[in-house]
Amino acid sequence: MSLSVSLLSRPHPSVIHIFHILSAERKYRWVERRGGVGGWTAYKPLEFSNRHVEMERHCVLLLLLSTLVYCSLGQGGDLSLPASLSVSPDRSQFFEYESVSLSCEVQGNSARWRVVRNTERGILSECNTDWGKQQGSSCIVSLIPSDSGVYWCVSGSGEHSNAVNITVHDLSVPASLSVSPDRSQFFEYESVSLSCEVQGNSTGWRVVRNTSRGILSECNTDWGKQQGSSCIMSLITSDSGVYWCVSGSGEHSNAVNITVHAGAVILESPALPVTGGDSVTLRCRYQGTSSNLTAVFYKDGSLIRTETTGEMTIPAVSKSDEGLYKCTNSEGESPESWMTVTAAGPTPIPSPAVPVLSMSLPRLLCSLLVGSPYLLVTIILLVKYCRSRAQGETRVPRKTHQDQLGDHVEEE
Repeated sequence: MSLSVSLLSRPHPSVIHIFHILSAERKYRWVERRGGVGGWTAYKPLEFSNRHVEMERHCVLLLLLSTLVYCSLGQGGDLSLPASLSVSPDRSQFFEYESVSLSCEVQGNSARWRVVRNTERGILSECNTDWGKQQGSSCIVSLIPSDSGVYWCVSGSGEHSNAVNITVHDLSVPASLSVSPDRSQFFEYESVSLSCEVQGNSTGWRVVRNTSRGILSECNTDWGKQQGSSCIMSLITSDSGVYWCVSGSGEHSNAVNITVHAGAVILESPALPVTGGDSVTLRCRYQGTSSNLTAVFYKDGSLIRTETTGEMTIPAVSKSDEGLYKCTNSEGESPESWMTVTAAGPTPIPSPAVPVLSMSLPRLLCSLLVGSPYLLVTIILLVKYCRSRAQGETRVPRKTHQDQLGDHVEEE
């Protein structure tokens, strides 16, 4: 019994290949019909062993199964990932100029792991190239809108962690949050004034916060005292968090990170971004009566210098001075704070973002194969195995002169 399938046009080679593999018996040949209705027809001139067909079918199923297992466990699966990316503070949305710490948490040695990202503009890059500051297996980033995208960890051998989507909101609004005194670290029970500075009428603007415990609330609820568009606070450690202004219509200002420290030493550094070229002084402050203690200053975990006056001045800051600062003296060590440096002059408005998940299927497949050597090796080995077994099990008989005459007659 033979099978005949008629088509109006010659099938694509990949369709022919799948048809050969999944058909009950092999092998079929596509020939053009003549002297009647046009089209292409599949005929079965040769017989192949069912054992050969079953073996090849099993190889194809094994290939598909291995691909599915790889994709489920290695490509976004959550069952056996060797590392995880943690975000501090733990949230997915940030305001412009906020700082975030991205850390690769690995069981064992994390030295070979690094943070990478794919921005909404489709730019794939690694921390410490043109963004972020690498610290071991962590990356500290002072965010701008173009930093929105997907972040994950990758090892030298191509293993990867979970992925985290981060969104950075632009600050093109007529309001800003000011902090008085202008610093990001405070001792317990110190007072601070947070004010919403608005172009025009500031009525309707209020100060809100998201604490380090993840509690979102408004001034004058269970913290602070509202005075017009300002909020006066007497600080305790649970007040550490991110603060900003919001209007009744949902507009918002810049955000400020505030740390309340229960220890004896803090670093007085600007809470707001500083402009390139300005002079900035960092002070290592002790809560007790002693002043001007000799202090050691660090940036991104590395020693900068020691100052006997307890303060360090940067005469003209530049983008290279941006980073995570802390200090130590004979009384203790301060927390770390991020200092943001902005360029002098207006900042260009970023172009409209392209959703990161709008990647075309061919590009997605290319990214998968290029970044996944294990999958490529698996596919190559399976194909070689199937071919070698197929050649060992069955030898395709050579056509005799009589067979060729029969094909010619059939084709006519």
